[in-house]
Amino acid sequence: MSIEWVNRAIDGLRVWGHENGVTPDADEIRLLCDYASDYLEVGAPGDFRPATFEELLLEIYPRKVITPPDSAAGTVAAAHSLVDFLASTDAVDGPTAAEMRATLDRVGPLMPAALADSSKFGMAKSIFSVIGADTFELIEPGVDDAAPRLGQGRSLTLDEDCDCPGCAPLPPVRLAAPGEVAKMVREVPLLRDAHTVVAWMVESGATATTRKALRVKDAKVLAGRGVARPSVAWGLALELGLAELDGVQVSAEAGFRALEERADEDVLDLWVGLVEFLGEDRGEVTGSAVVDKEVYAIHDLLYRLQVPVPVEAVGDYLSEVADDGPVGDLTEALEGLVAAGTVAITVEGLMLTPHGMWGIREMYAELGLDAPIAPDLAEGDASGLIAGLLSDGITPEAAEPDIVRWLGARSPAEAAGELLEAVVGAPAEVRGVAVTIVDRLGFEAEPAVRRYLSDQELRPHVIHWLSARRLGAPPLTEDEMLWVSVDMLALAIPAAEADPESFAENMAASGPSPEVIEDMWKVEHPDVVQVLEMLGHTLPDRNAAKAARKAAFKARSRGIR
Repeated sequence: MSIEWVNRAIDGLRVWGHENGVTPDADEIRLLCDYASDYLEVGAPGDFRPATFEELLLEIYPRKVITPPDSAAGTVAAAHSLVDFLASTDAVDGPTAAEMRATLDRVGPLMPAALADSSKFGMAKSIFSVIGADTFELIEPGVDDAAPRLGQGRSLTLDEDCDCPGCAPLPPVRLAAPGEVAKMVREVPLLRDAHTVVAWMVESGATATTRKALRVKDAKVLAGRGVARPSVAWGLALELGLAELDGVQVSAEAGFRALEERADEDVLDLWVGLVEFLGEDRGEVTGSAVVDKEVYAIHDLLYRLQVPVPVEAVGDYLSEVADDGPVGDLTEALEGLVAAGTVAITVEGLMLTPHGMWGIREMYAELGLDAPIAPDLAEGDASGLIAGLLSDGITPEAAEPDIVRWLGARSPAEAAGELLEAVVGAPAEVRGVAVTIVDRLGFEAEPAVRRYLSDQELRPHVIHWLSARRLGAPPLTEDEMLWVSVDMLALAIPAAEADPESFAENMAASGPSPEVIEDMWKVEHPDVVQVLEMLGHTLPDRNAAKAARKAAFKARSRGIR
């Protein structure tokens, strides 16, 4: 947030405090200046007005700052110190300073109620009210410098022992390049409508109401010109600063221009503002009160899952988090979010758009949350690709484009050679990832694959690969067939531990026979005991499970661990 004038002002504030024997709350005053700069067009200390403080304390702070109501007194005291500083440095004259102090005396007692009023919460606070992370702890300044700070020494405290979604770490996400995001944002219907409304209002000389709203007659005209939700588009235009009001008179921002003519950086700033606006509007963005109220519950769900979610499941989720009972058909309401650009509806269900993902992550980052970005696996070597695919939080859907691009940058022979070389002597899970990718490759990879017939652990997989393509391969011996069975089951251990019921169903349909299991104890494989114990606990066939437990006992007796 901070810009140069704020930095200079805070430096001057500290000097002023030292010279006058006072200790102003510089952190809180910086936050006041930051928000005044970002939202109230304050570009220098002398731009502060009495109304600036009223807007900051009763509107901006309740929307933006995650802080308990009883912190209001400290913020008001910091505002008084700021007024004293402004007056002593002649940034404001005496009468203006007196009026500022009177404003603070009047609005200060109202601030705790404003901070507690959930209807005023903006995107940041709405997220946490939805996902349950609403516990705040006052931290002494300097105690935990790594904590995300919002105001003087305040930090949102997430409970590490809690298993609710809001306390779970955010998963790594893949983001589109900023240039691609900006290109997609330029086509967002709601943002384009906001520009259309401003251009028409200025051109036609239309005025706003005394409440800054769009007049009904003007909304009808704009609707006839193809603006889907004129009032929402007008509210967004005001939020983004595309339109300015002098009383009821409307003017466009300085340098107002079409989205196509704006620089990428400008477009991305507008997009972040739009994403935030969605959490601040009440009851109009989609036409559904429940969806508007829980818009970031939807976004948070999609962000964390990173897969399409059936619309029916979204409805069930909203019924649970909103505690309002069944929400009914969401089709029309969700189309409102589609027009806002953050989500898309596919045949599989609702999902974040690439620019929606980018914008939501920007909001998390502004909150001070750890919102990791998944590495681009296509840019690394084979070891990096495999390690990335095995890392926590990377879904198969998110990783698939990386695999495709990684393979596309190499010939089949080069890809096979790199992958197999990277897993020589590696654990079964690592080896299994490489073998699975190599299995995608065609005949052109044969020379590179065949070279690993001499590797004891890769040989059975190589034989299977060659045989499946009828490329002339030695037959698998009985020991090799047992070994590859254990090796592939070892690859499935994490999945079996995560979902034993599904694993048991798969084993019932295509698992090894009791006769094969009985002989697995002979296999010189480091995971054979773990594999057999897993089969003994999960196989639905009693005879097969009993055979697995006996074989595990024999393998342990041999000293295989």
